Amino acid sequence: MSGYLTTLAQELANEQAQPHIRTAAGIALKNAFSAREYARLREVQERWIQQVDPNVKRSVKELALKTLASKDARAGQSAAQFIASIAAIEIPRNEWPELMTALVANVGDGADHLKQASLATIGFICETEDGDLRDSLTQHSNAILTAVVQGARKEEPNMDVRNAAITALGDSLEFVRTNFDNEGERNYIMQVICEATQSGDNRIEAGAYGCLNRIMGLYYDKMRFYMEKALFGLTVMGMKNEEEDVAKLAVEFWCTVCEEEIAIEDDNALAQSEGSSEMRPYFNFARVAAREVVPVLLDLLTRQDEDAGDDDYNISKAAYQCLCLYAQAVGGELIPLVLAFVEQNLRHADWHHRDAAVSAFGAIMEGPDEKMLDPLIKQALPVLIGMMDDSVVQVKDSAAYALGRICENVSDSIDPQVHLPPLIAALFAGLSSNPKMAASCCWALMNLADRFAGEPGCQGNPISAHFQDSVTHLLAVTERPEADNQLRMAAYEVLNAFVTNAANDTLHIVAKLSDVILQRLENTLPMQQQIVSVEDRITLEEVQTSLISVLLAIIQRLEAEIKPQADRIMHVLLRVLNTVGPKSSVPDTVFAAVGGLANSLEEDFVKYMESFVHYLYNALGNQEEPGLCAMAIGLSTSLSNQFKPAILQCFGDIAQAIGPHFETYLSVVGQVLQQAANVTMGPDGAYDMLDYVVSLREGIMDAWGGIIIAMKQGKTLMLAPYVESIFHLLRIVSQDQNRSEALLRSAMGVIGDLADAFPQGEYVDYYRSEWITLLIKETRSNRDFQTRTTDTARWAREQVKRQTSNAQGVQMS
Repeated sequence: MSGYLTTLAQELANEQAQPHIRTAAGIALKNAFSAREYARLREVQERWIQQVDPNVKRSVKELALKTLASKDARAGQSAAQFIASIAAIEIPRNEWPELMTALVANVGDGADHLKQASLATIGFICETEDGDLRDSLTQHSNAILTAVVQGARKEEPNMDVRNAAITALGDSLEFVRTNFDNEGERNYIMQVICEATQSGDNRIEAGAYGCLNRIMGLYYDKMRFYMEKALFGLTVMGMKNEEEDVAKLAVEFWCTVCEEEIAIEDDNALAQSEGSSEMRPYFNFARVAAREVVPVLLDLLTRQDEDAGDDDYNISKAAYQCLCLYAQAVGGELIPLVLAFVEQNLRHADWHHRDAAVSAFGAIMEGPDEKMLDPLIKQALPVLIGMMDDSVVQVKDSAAYALGRICENVSDSIDPQVHLPPLIAALFAGLSSNPKMAASCCWALMNLADRFAGEPGCQGNPISAHFQDSVTHLLAVTERPEADNQLRMAAYEVLNAFVTNAANDTLHIVAKLSDVILQRLENTLPMQQQIVSVEDRITLEEVQTSLISVLLAIIQRLEAEIKPQADRIMHVLLRVLNTVGPKSSVPDTVFAAVGGLANSLEEDFVKYMESFVHYLYNALGNQEEPGLCAMAIGLSTSLSNQFKPAILQCFGDIAQAIGPHFETYLSVVGQVLQQAANVTMGPDGAYDMLDYVVSLREGIMDAWGGIIIAMKQGKTLMLAPYVESIFHLLRIVSQDQNRSEALLRSAMGVIGDLADAFPQGEYVDYYRSEWITLLIKETRSNRDFQTRTTDTARWAREQVKRQTSNAQGVQMS
């Protein structure tokens, strides 16, 4: 390792070497001590600490610092990245104390290319997600600020250096809180950034607005003076900048203002409801600036790019996002400003203006009081529905999306008799007319199905009269030869929503639909042999996943009435499991569907266990598919095991369905659940890993919930070997702030069910733990949670009380 590093470092610093060779050497050095996955990162960092000779370390670092002075900018950039990867290891360990001093000196006295590379190094160090390094960087805030502010000043003649400094300053803002608390230092930093917005260089101006954006998010409470003196005017002027990258970041500044003020109002309302006098400062920046900012946003809505893709983030999309946030931040005060614009542009000859008018109206559907919006919506609905026939597809798409916003946020303003028939007809017509409208039309239809579902299990609802036609239309859309996979999946998703929200008077249609879906699923099985490319495999898996998801919705809606189809459903699902290719994501949905079927059939599901358990055990022990194997035994933190939670939830569904018959599978499943509970989130893991761990714990809790209920029927003692590990996981959940409502609801169920399973207080010591009481209280008192979650927490509390009182009774007797 030492020889390898020395050779690479020497090549990186070699001014006679070819530029591409130097760059490759730098990349290899950086990659030797960096990794995306937290566990791998710690492994390679430990290699530097344990395996590299101190003299080699010193030599390699000196060569890297020397390379920052190279006139070859790519070599300097590679050296900067490598230095940052070593800084992440050594700065938290209080090693390499001379690094920051050297970088500051480079910026102060070095040539332009050395300044630029040194500032880039500081930026790379500061953009880290490593928790230990982030904590340590606050100790270096003075050095960091000295370098970046010096490079960012208007006196700096080299625009490349100034741009690198502004970029590094944006990355460092989180670590200079102590400096920002000092008024004099804060004033100077703000002055430098404000001057940079007027630099004349688009890169620097965009970076400066990005800095202001981050500052508003981090230091809102200190911004009143600067908003009054400079930022109102600067940011409004920035939004009007002809350079789109600059204008977008100026718009995003007001997005941040709105997001902060929405959050502050929510926090203060919660504090007030809890009797607290600690309120966050709230300055009404968005409301005060509305008359200057909102007209600019409305004008920017007219700058659509007709060639932009759905994922392209341009100035009109930024303005729309900001207008939505503005409506949430200031409510009804926005309505007159927006309505004047809508009335002026709705019939405009230029489609850009018509599209902007429709979008603006849709943007204010969340925030203002529904009573204020109601008459406006009733007046606007016929117009919006009519605009679904506009000659320009962009306008039609925006109209569909605006209708979706109305369905989502103010559905009470839609009259089922007057508006619903033309609304559904227009959305289905839009779905058929152009693939570009598919996403908006489908989203609006799903919102429509959700909002007009009525009470669960109701005899009829406003959708019933349109249900058969809707199902027929959606099935036809999925079969159209010209339909791409995106449209096909979106249509199946809408079908899923209609089935989920079907009233009792349409269940006969749902039952017939199961035949169609099963037939289509059967038709996909031979296609596995026809795959010739990765695209073919992805397309097939997406179709199978969509079909099985609809099948799951049918099973859940029909409940016990699905029984006549159960044999065929299990036969088809097992054939799918038998034919899917390696590393397929389809089993995720299959196991969910099987779990749903088990819930519907209850003890009648037992007859399928002999054939199905083979596939479960295969998933648990398949050595050829590391994702599946690790998924089952909980040993991997790789995201390739994303569908593990579905299998664990399936265990719970099956256990609850077949009751004490689950005894046969408890030892294997219990071991799986115990091992899966050991998967944890590294302190610096990615957000998707965080979501995965939370969903994994949901799956474990759901599984234990079903198993405990099953074993309570005369097999309670079989749970004893697992009680300690269950409480261990519950304690981890109580200590981890990364937890979902669904996880807490399942945890409450497990706490209560376990107490009910052992009513004589056998495990009372666990239930007397303070953390159990606190976890239940936090769940029960959370105002944002659904009623069923808080009710489950109250029930759990009663079970805990009974557990402790019964234990006392046993002791006394």
